[in-house]
Amino acid sequence: MNLSYSSKTNLVPMIIISALFFIFGFVTWLNGILIPYLKISCQLGNFQALFVAFSFYIAYTIMALPSAWLLDKIGFKKGMQIGLWIMALGTATFIPAAMIRTFPLFLTGLFIVGTGLAVLQTAANPYVTVIGPQESAARRISILGICNKLAGALAPVILAYYILHDGDVLVKSLEAMDAASKSLALDELARRVINPYIAMTIVLFLMGIGVRFAPLPKIDTISEETEEDEISHRKSVFEFPNLILGVVALFFYVGAEVIAGDTIINYGLSLGIELKTAKMFTSFTMLSMIVGYLIGVSLIPKVISQQFALKMSAILGIIFSIGVVTTSGLISVIFVASFGLANALVWPAIWPLALNKLGRFISKGSALLIMAISGGALLPLVWGRLSDVFNTQQAYWLMIPCYLFILFYAVKGHKIQSWKK
Repeated sequence: MNLSYSSKTNLVPMIIISALFFIFGFVTWLNGILIPYLKISCQLGNFQALFVAFSFYIAYTIMALPSAWLLDKIGFKKGMQIGLWIMALGTATFIPAAMIRTFPLFLTGLFIVGTGLAVLQTAANPYVTVIGPQESAARRISILGICNKLAGALAPVILAYYILHDGDVLVKSLEAMDAASKSLALDELARRVINPYIAMTIVLFLMGIGVRFAPLPKIDTISEETEEDEISHRKSVFEFPNLILGVVALFFYVGAEVIAGDTIINYGLSLGIELKTAKMFTSFTMLSMIVGYLIGVSLIPKVISQQFALKMSAILGIIFSIGVVTTSGLISVIFVASFGLANALVWPAIWPLALNKLGRFISKGSALLIMAISGGALLPLVWGRLSDVFNTQQAYWLMIPCYLFILFYAVKGHKIQSWKK
């Protein structure tokens, strides 16, 4: 879907989409506190608890192509409205899940929320990428990222206040309870999410109505003529190495980002840090990402290029990974939080590099990039299995191959224009 839009009139759409990305971030990064919360209330192991991330992010892979088809049929604006309402349905599913304390129903709600986000993300990311000059796309996406991660910093703190304010005392008291008392206590714990998720459901539903009447210009699909002379001989979207390698890089990036944000609380708990302290750790990861985004907004493209930002991000990721597994205690946790700084500019940089010169294939290319969000579903499960087999610290070795591939894409992968060469 090639979007044609005047850069002189992109302020209103940017403001609206920035507000949406705040909502995206708030809902998405609740997973960081939901993982330890559901691990306690549903009595799960590390591997089982990471199905929270799996159920949420796998929806992107399954629903990306249907989302692109839906947006082609009903348009960008109506698609956003429907996406928000689908998210509202997902948050509403938490209410019966909490009442009967059923983990599979919680996962169903997360999948539905992820489905709504797939519709919204499929529209928003390529739209923002082409709304202005290609060389400053990372800057625009970084602005959205600040909104997203600011919400991500607030969300786990706010939810933790309602559902795990007495977490340390509760965990200790559960150990001394008989089976019946423990079941009642866990039922009460599960029901704590009901009021917050009722509030989120109402907000998402009202936002859907708000978007319907918002002054957001209609974005039309047009015939793809950009770079047509260079791509006329290509028959498939898979003939673009810069895209396919970008999809793989994005897969590893999203996996690394979700591991950094969603496992840090569990990691802190495994080191003996009290829950009242550890529940803040996801917010620290989000804040370090905001620092990275601010760097991107300030320096791209006037001082540094998108490619250079991507290369330095990968190098920092490798350094921080080594720091996590070779240090101990709170220092190691700080290195995990620092992944946010390394991750911040990866998504903004990969999108324009991967979509560059796709011409009429940009719609399918965008859907493939959204499908790469499945890295956030699969790689945290690998981390969970490694943490059960070895320990939570050694599981972070998984981050190094992720950043190594991102480094390859930054240095060479995005430049490859033909598989034959």
